[in-house]
Parts: sequence; C-alpha cells; structure tokens
Amino acid sequence: METISTGPRDRRRCHVLGVPVDACRDVVASAIGLHGDGGGQIVTLNAEMTMRARQDADLGAVIAHADLVVPDGAGVVWALGRQGVRVRRSPGIELAWSLLRYAEAHNWSVALVGGSPEVMARLKTKLAHSHPKLRLQMAEHGFQAPEAWPALEARLRSLRADLVLVALGVPRQELWAQSMRHSLPGVWMGVGGSFDVWSGVKQRAPEWTSRLQLEWLFRLLQDPSRWRRYLVLPQFAWAVLRAGARRR
Repeated sequence: METISTGPRDRRRCHVLGVPVDACRDVVASAIGLHGDGGGQIVTLNAEMTMRARQDADLGAVIAHADLVVPDGAGVVWALGRQGVRVRRSPGIELAWSLLRYAEAHNWSVALVGGSPEVMARLKTKLAHSHPKLRLQMAEHGFQAPEAWPALEARLRSLRADLVLVALGVPRQELWAQSMRHSLPGVWMGVGGSFDVWSGVKQRAPEWTSRLQLEWLFRLLQDPSRWRRYLVLPQFAWAVLRAGARRR
C-alpha cells in the first residue's frame, strides 16, 4: 500500500472512475495552505457526487479544476484503496469546522452563504457564543429571491473574505463557488448540510455509524425523501469493481 507523506502542499491527484480526488495525509494543512497560495476551491467528493460528475459535464469540470478535492465518502476511500492509495476519510463537515476554528484563531474574515432562513439565524446565534472572536462579515441564507442574488454576490466580492463556506446543495454550491471566486482570494468550500447540523436543526450521524459505514442509513431515517439518491451507491461499487477488473 502506498502512503502519502504530509505537508501543506504535499498532495497527489488521483482518480476514481475518472473523477479527480486528492490524496494527502493532513487535509486541514492542505486546505489552509491554499490560503497562503492566494486562495482556492475545495470540493468534498463522495460516491454520489462521483457518479453525478460522470454524467454532468459542468460538475465534472468544476471538480477537475478545484484546487483540493477531499475524499469525503467511505466509498471514495474504498475505491482509492483498491488502487493501492491509502487515505483517511475526511468528512467535509469536520474540515469546514476546523477551518472556522483556524479562521477565528488567525483573524480571517469569514462569509457564510446558504441554508434556510431559520438555519442561518440559529447558526449566527450559535457561532456568536461558540466562536465569539470569529470575524463573521457575512451570513446570508440561500433562499434568496432571484433578483436579490446580484446584490448579494456584489457584496460578497467586495468583502474579499478569507474563508467562504457555501451550503446550497450539490452541484449548485460547487458551480456557484467556482463562478464567484475568479480573481478573489480566500478559501471557498461547499459544505452541503453542515449548516443544518451546526445550527442544531439536524443531528449528525453518530460515530458508530461512520465506523460501520452506515451514515447513509442514519441520514435516510432523518429524511426518507433521500432514498432515490442512495440507489447510486451499488452502481458506484459495481463501477469501481468493473474498473479494477479492466485494469488487471
């Protein structure tokens, strides 16, 4: 098995079913290192996004041009392992929280975009208590009227924030972040449902579900409407097995 050495710029771009993903031992250091390099976009890759990127050329292009693609899902880690690349799963929600803590400690300016109005209101209150020194320059929910987005985007560009976390769902958050960050500094990252969990509106899956690779089941029980999304998991596994057989 190949082991990846550590360092903020020490990462190797690999591929799962043709979709890029980065192998690095210290994901947080790599993410923070983007800031020192003038900024960049982070994408968190799981099996569902991998399969979607194979069908959606726009999403595939965003992932290919992202500065750091994190192996968020257990399926992606498993697929890399079958190639002899050993990495740890790096949940996006944990990486984003680590970046928030780093931002507070190093006086980074922060912008949050996404979630429902209720979620964003609760999240601002919670962050004010848990991270009182955080320079939260912007916190806007994602349920904006179409005519409100140009002004929001102009304001965000003018802020030139050090860290921008976007919770608009896949693939919208990835596409929007890429379109926004051109010529801007800072680390930009799509965080999916992280705001829901941080605000307390939803619960994160218990640690034991992660050990047993059953987080998807916990999320399904919380939101049964997601069931169609998980039909892609066996398709992903079968595609990885077939790809391995072809390589052999």
